[in-house]
Amino acid sequence: MFPKPKSVLLPNTYAFESEPMVKPTGFREYDARWLFQKEINLMGIQALGMGLGALIAELGVKQEIVTGHDFRGYSASIKYALISGLMAAGCKVHDIGLAVTPMAYFAQFDLDVPCCAMVTASHNDNGWTGVKMGANRPLTFGPDEMTRLKEIVLNADFKNKVGGSYQFHENYPARYIADLTSRPKLTRKLKVVAACGNGTAGAFAPQVLEAIGCEVIPLDTELDHTFPKYNPNPEDMEMLHAIRDAVLQHKADVGLGFDGDGDRCGVVDNTGEEIFADKVGVMLARDMSAIHKDAQFIVDVKSTGLFITDPVLQKQGAKTTYWKTGHSYMKRRTHETGALAGFEKSGHFFFNKPYGRGYDDGLVSAIAICDMLDRAPGKSMADLKNALPKTWSSPTMSPHCADEVKYGVIDAVVKHFEGLQAKGAKIGGQAIRDLVTVNGVRVTVEDGSWGLMRASSNKPELVVVVESPVSEQRMHDMFEMVNSVLRTHPEVGAYNQTI
Repeated sequence: MFPKPKSVLLPNTYAFESEPMVKPTGFREYDARWLFQKEINLMGIQALGMGLGALIAELGVKQEIVTGHDFRGYSASIKYALISGLMAAGCKVHDIGLAVTPMAYFAQFDLDVPCCAMVTASHNDNGWTGVKMGANRPLTFGPDEMTRLKEIVLNADFKNKVGGSYQFHENYPARYIADLTSRPKLTRKLKVVAACGNGTAGAFAPQVLEAIGCEVIPLDTELDHTFPKYNPNPEDMEMLHAIRDAVLQHKADVGLGFDGDGDRCGVVDNTGEEIFADKVGVMLARDMSAIHKDAQFIVDVKSTGLFITDPVLQKQGAKTTYWKTGHSYMKRRTHETGALAGFEKSGHFFFNKPYGRGYDDGLVSAIAICDMLDRAPGKSMADLKNALPKTWSSPTMSPHCADEVKYGVIDAVVKHFEGLQAKGAKIGGQAIRDLVTVNGVRVTVEDGSWGLMRASSNKPELVVVVESPVSEQRMHDMFEMVNSVLRTHPEVGAYNQTI
């Protein structure tokens, strides 16, 4: 018998050391995230492992799983608690040690193991932990699997049995690095800033980029889980500005920034200007669709409208579909449609053959960017960016909103805009041209300006993005419109950053 998890336990008590604590809201739409010691304890992680092992068996999948951990002060202990639960459930565990998340995805193919459980808080602040899970490579869990996992864990509906085992794979990163770098070297000499924010990618990114032929300027690549400079998140302006400064100082061709678990890549051009990941996606789509006829792409609802309107993509026969934000949703849709690639504004890129295996890997993205520059020998990164039609777009902005209420707020916002559209009402003097409601609501008006509001899948926040192909002022107008609607809901708090 194993006790049912409690949602709250007080630290420094007998109960905290003897019972599992698992806050239900930690089960997100496609992975799990908790504040360690406040929302989950080690016995709670052990319960998660038992539940995951039971779910794998329930899905009819062989109980064999890859696990690794990111570079946090507590991640290794969390992984071992998870492993103890997985083994109790009868799983054979393949431990690859300290790893970026895509290394665990790679290991599923390389070791021929069906499942993965990667211990990572991704780009979340210190204090957070989590697990990215999958039982059908290259896919990770979606809402159905996460809902069932939550039921099993919270009800302690475990099916523990003998037969679990453990294998540690020594020096596993060498196999991953060899897979990425067994290819022709770049013909163009590129000077690249590799920025890792002292996160896990620092152990691997510089040598991968050097091995494909880049001259690498390392920036905060020393592992330090206190993250002394800034959180390793290439969507945050603080990290982007640090990359800008290094690019300008060293006269680099491009700056590449990797998030805490190495599945995303942010880009700064040779002039020091950051290029938001959706625009990088358009540049890569141009490059790839020039080589591959009738290329299909999937992009998330936060991404620029250029995927539809760009004349070069139109001329090259590229077709793009907008889909739900979230690495699991995007990965699944890219896989199911057989698209050449999927691009998410957050920097999760999913490349199918011949570029990748369908999962998100910041280093595969970095290599694709270097190859794009290699195929444009007379052009800089800024030249390629400036060749895109001009739009004014915001970074991802996130007002606080508690996990318990955020989806209700967004449901109300969707209904508000559907009501306006049904009445033919105008927003700031313009009619609504289009509503996309696959994930929150994306409102596009007559001049092509748009605003997105959705609930974050992994933090107690909403997500807001605005863009205009007309002017910077129109981008600000869309933000004011969006914000005025959100401010009718008192549950919506302060933004992490605004334009």
